[in-house]
Amino acid sequence: MGTTDISRDKIIIRTSVIGIIANAFLAGFKAVIGLLSNSIAIVLDAVNNLSDTASSIITIVGTKLAGKPADRKHPFGHGRVEYLTALVIAVIVLYAGLTSLSESIKKIISPKTPKYTAVSMMIIGVAVVVKIVLGTFVKKTGERVNSDSLINSGKDAMLDSVISASTLIAAIVYITTKVSLEAWLGAVISIVIIKSGIDMLRETISQLLGERVDADLARNIKKTVREFPDVLGVYDLVLHNYGPDYYSGSLHIEIPDTYSADMIDVLNRAITVAVFDKYHVILTAIGVYSMNTKSEKAAEVKAAIAKIVFSHEHVLQLHGFYLDEQLKNIRFDIIISFDEPDRNALYEHIKKDINEAYPDYTLEMVLDTDFTES
Repeated sequence: MGTTDISRDKIIIRTSVIGIIANAFLAGFKAVIGLLSNSIAIVLDAVNNLSDTASSIITIVGTKLAGKPADRKHPFGHGRVEYLTALVIAVIVLYAGLTSLSESIKKIISPKTPKYTAVSMMIIGVAVVVKIVLGTFVKKTGERVNSDSLINSGKDAMLDSVISASTLIAAIVYITTKVSLEAWLGAVISIVIIKSGIDMLRETISQLLGERVDADLARNIKKTVREFPDVLGVYDLVLHNYGPDYYSGSLHIEIPDTYSADMIDVLNRAITVAVFDKYHVILTAIGVYSMNTKSEKAAEVKAAIAKIVFSHEHVLQLHGFYLDEQLKNIRFDIIISFDEPDRNALYEHIKKDINEAYPDYTLEMVLDTDFTES
């Protein structure tokens, strides 16, 4: 683990501790006020603050576990634990919403008259401001250090400020009109919490399944690699995520067919170091496409084949082209968009067209996938 990782963990833990302290105080005050004023909305708000406290504790535990070094059983480290903690937080939020909805429905069926005081109103108002400030701080910190757990906690805190503001409005309505909206407000708040929990669950599960890598990161890595002398193209970038800030992957580079093995070795090592230093991405493999420099016919054949390939809709790219006149062999890769309903059928169609155009050559055409396709 590097210095950057240690600093990131400290920021996450410090932010979570601030959240624990703030939410513990708010939960205590609101619970007392809610019980004294007989307000179900304020009590549910207090319970929600308690769930936020639990979320912050889970974030700290998750960060500590995710920071454990790699071992024999987990050679890629424990970074994905952070996704699991984000998942647990989402479940807590969802559970809090369902519990709140159940209690609100009971109060709708058997309503109780609330009793508000100036002190209770003032404390609720302060709670609104505190949660807005806390939520903004936690969410921005989470975005800065790329922590889904903090981002989820921040979103939840911002949602709490809306809930607290709603209870304050309900109190004002009751004082001025004697119309109690407590139970109904509690139900609405519960539904909002449930939706928030479902959204968090959906987002975190998507990350656990494996999402497409950030397009800007992919573009920047390719740009860095293309800046090396004699690198004529960069393709097939694949990145595997083992935590918010830990990627390993592979790519292909296109270089002249005059390169010897020792020259390729030097180039590959230089690329690996540069990509790691700039993006903290470990390239575990760099494949090589050779580019024709000895065949005058190669450019002509490539242009003709490209015309055939790109005459078909949904073909995104042709790369790694090489014409071997001695072996009578043509090889290259094509990328077909996921928008194509039947990628394999289109691949076979293109292959048939090229075989008919160049019957004297053996065709090696690979159906490739662009894992960074937007």
